[in-house]
Amino acid sequence: MANKLQRRAASHRKLQLMRTLTNSKSVRGSSSILNVLLHFHKVRVELEEMQREYQNLMAIRNEYFTLLNQLQIPKEVKVEKNGEEFTVRVRCNKGGDTLVSIVEAFEELGLNVVQARACCNHFFAMEAIVVDQDQETTDIKDITQAVLKAIEKQ
Repeated sequence: MANKLQRRAASHRKLQLMRTLTNSKSVRGSSSILNVLLHFHKVRVELEEMQREYQNLMAIRNEYFTLLNQLQIPKEVKVEKNGEEFTVRVRCNKGGDTLVSIVEAFEELGLNVVQARACCNHFFAMEAIVVDQDQETTDIKDITQAVLKAIEKQ
């Protein structure tokens, strides 16, 4: 008899739990079970919809990055003179050892890099402040040509 009461209490607790999960007001056990099954079906459909949406977003993201990588960034080199310092701004397609080539070009011209900032997420960009070691008359045109030549090496 006690065993029967324990089973009945356990099934009653399970029905109560199912009712709270589905916000069901139904008193009958069979309709509560149907409500739970319906709730699980709805949740599964929502999950599948979210997975499809996620896959679509990932496909769009991948397509965006593919297009961004195919985009041809024009080579852009700007050199400005500020007192004894030169500010060099470079922007071009990413690839190879562009930074190394540019720094080597500075070295060949006898320029010291005082400060530099580079970024190469989707394209290569660099801003550097350089100073002439020998205090010779290094021309803006010479620096621009050397940097362009270094970029084209790539």
